[in-house]
Amino acid sequence: MSDETARPAQDGTPAQDGSEVAANDQEAEAAAETQADSQVEPTRADAARAASAYQKSGPKPAIDLTEEGTIEDLLQEAVANEVAEATPRELELEAQLAETKDQMLRALAEAENTRKRAERDRDELRKYGAAALARDLLSVADNLRRALDSVAAVSLDAEDSALQGLIGGIEMTERELLAAFEKHAIKKLTPVDEPFDPNLHQAMYEVPGSGKPAGTVVELMQPGYVLHDRLLRAAMVGVAKAEENNPPEPTDEPADSTV
Repeated sequence: MSDETARPAQDGTPAQDGSEVAANDQEAEAAAETQADSQVEPTRADAARAASAYQKSGPKPAIDLTEEGTIEDLLQEAVANEVAEATPRELELEAQLAETKDQMLRALAEAENTRKRAERDRDELRKYGAAALARDLLSVADNLRRALDSVAAVSLDAEDSALQGLIGGIEMTERELLAAFEKHAIKKLTPVDEPFDPNLHQAMYEVPGSGKPAGTVVELMQPGYVLHDRLLRAAMVGVAKAEENNPPEPTDEPADSTV
């Protein structure tokens, strides 16, 4: 027997041998581990409070409790919801985030509107960019036609080849100009025998006794032109005058039955 085990305790307690001391040390270590585990894992009271707070926080999606780790995750989330409270700084940051998001969405919408306007302006420029030039060339086409009409009214000598060549050159120039107009979607309007359209025609006078329905174009003073669907110049026309024997053409609109 060793001196440590044989020597009695100084405080008056009976001496313990080595096996008893080792057993006591093991019990102390087990008690310390149990206390440490109790500090890490939530107690039944903590779990009950966490579950109550989780139920009060609102409806939750169904959870499969058979999945591994779901109960632990649920308890941790419930504890976090119970103890977590938004600070004024967090509320301020959330407000700033919402404002920044709103500004970003507005900026994106404005950029999209700007892109659409740019595309529309580009399309209109491509279609109608030559409108001013085409409008200035209309008088050239009118003068070429007037020259040909004036020559046709004069009796020409068949042997005058120079004059015939001049007339042929004028006719060719007019055809080339009108072909260029057609190439660039410039259409000539000659609405004789067509109903008068105030969007495309300009009535200069009425023609009585034409035998046509009232409102019909019977004479053309000056042709009109359109670029795509945009009017460059209205056609100057004379329309048939309304008379007893040539009433206006009926329309599809129902008659007004109100008195």
